[in-house]
Amino acid sequence: MRIPIYQVDAFATAPSRGSLFSGNPAAVCPLERWLKDETLQAIAAENNLAETAFYYVDEKGRYRLRWFTPELEIDLCGHATLASAYVILELRRESQSSQITFDSRSGELSVAREGELYVLDFPARPPIESAEDAATFNAVSEALGARPSEFLRARDCMCVFNNEAQIRALAPDFAGLARTDCFAVIATAPGEDCDFVSRFFAPRAGIPEDPVTGSAHSTLIPFWSQRLGKKKMFARQLSRRGGELWCEDRGARVGIGGRAVGYLEGHIIVPSEVPSESV
Repeated sequence: MRIPIYQVDAFATAPSRGSLFSGNPAAVCPLERWLKDETLQAIAAENNLAETAFYYVDEKGRYRLRWFTPELEIDLCGHATLASAYVILELRRESQSSQITFDSRSGELSVAREGELYVLDFPARPPIESAEDAATFNAVSEALGARPSEFLRARDCMCVFNNEAQIRALAPDFAGLARTDCFAVIATAPGEDCDFVSRFFAPRAGIPEDPVTGSAHSTLIPFWSQRLGKKKMFARQLSRRGGELWCEDRGARVGIGGRAVGYLEGHIIVPSEVPSESV
């Protein structure tokens, strides 16, 4: 069985900055129908990227989308959704529309092409404080090697620092982070030449540090929008590869825009199997 595969760098920085490869690489595999979960997971593990996205068009003409890290299936992924839209609209030209809507485990997710950007419409996941998080706060601080000024939680734990230099200086103990009661950890602070910066660590999901994390901005955008008093913001993720995100607070939703750059196209070969319709 031969399956098409594309690798796309999502949320890449502007070419004028001189970065040959930036943003977050995602693999995208178009399917005719879902394969067995264990096959999808095995492909993602073999790809060994932060996420592999799988999509197909169902009998009603709806795009259905799932995401897998090398370790597990996740409920929301920004960069692989952006990459999937780029594959559909730019590389495969499956639609004449400038917008694609996916059905996913997080409901309907749309991606609109706006000039050179692809803009995600995602659910907002505002962080909240919890009086019961003292032990987790201490454990995360120890694993990060730095104590944040604020500690909040949504799907991910979020650590707020005072300045960009503190975010750049973090050198986490990933094994320590994996032992904490956090799916993943977002570290964030005000930016020097942007509204805010972040880094994202998810060793429990097989991703020690994610290059650029769209889903984390479902939490970052409502937080910084309220803190800065702005609806539209520009953000950077300070991983080694780096990434740029154009952000908008839309109330119950957020807009997350970024560039996409294709890297490779080809096919993967997997043993034939009986297709699954489990999702």
